[in-house]
Amino acid sequence: MTEQKWPQQLWLARHGQSAGNVARDAAEAASQLLIDIAGRDVDVPLSPLGQRQARAMSDWFGALPAESRPSVVLFSPYARARATAQAVLDALDHRELAAVVADERLREKEFGILDRLTPLGIRDKYPELAEQRQHVGKFYFRPPGGESWCDVILRLRSTLDTLTREYRGERVLIVAHQVIVNCFRYLLERMDEDAILAIDRAGDVPNCGITEYRFDPQAGKHGKLALVQANFVAPLEQTGTPVTHQPDVPAAPKS
Repeated sequence: MTEQKWPQQLWLARHGQSAGNVARDAAEAASQLLIDIAGRDVDVPLSPLGQRQARAMSDWFGALPAESRPSVVLFSPYARARATAQAVLDALDHRELAAVVADERLREKEFGILDRLTPLGIRDKYPELAEQRQHVGKFYFRPPGGESWCDVILRLRSTLDTLTREYRGERVLIVAHQVIVNCFRYLLERMDEDAILAIDRAGDVPNCGITEYRFDPQAGKHGKLALVQANFVAPLEQTGTPVTHQPDVPAAPKS
């Protein structure tokens, strides 16, 4: 049999609720054009609730048998993802870890000139871009200075190359952002534009929601990662921690 090239297990987790998620909700509720975030998106921290969510998720990972816990932890360098990953790392035995890496390819999708604008603000300040996005669709639309979903997928293809080259047979946890989770699903489940956008329209990825894959040697010609569960939030529910589903900022209407 051909040597296994995939990790044995892969978890994709979104960061806990961030201060940006909270600010976005407040701005939209007040019909404001701009989301009140003073610093860079990369520096937006977890909210107090996001910290609770990260602890609940970390307790769940820490309670797994030693042979079932993550052996590799990769995370976006953005503060909210880094803090969520650190919470999990605090619950693990570092002697069991093969690698802990902040990987810039796992960063949030870049919003360019639309950064910090609410949907109302986008339509007010850049009506021609709002119209273009509606015409092109969110999968291919690239705001000036920003990225489309396809751009994110391109950098994640490189990340998959790293997973198969350096972490085959390992149990890998990736902590990142909503778009990163969905774009990984697009790649791993061999989706097309319609399929992944249908998942996106069905609901946002929960903060600290976990999507899990396990290697199936019988799948495909040489085996592949098969979906076990998506957006698993039992670690939060079991501890009474509120589950939140806010999109990251800025958000445009679903399409």
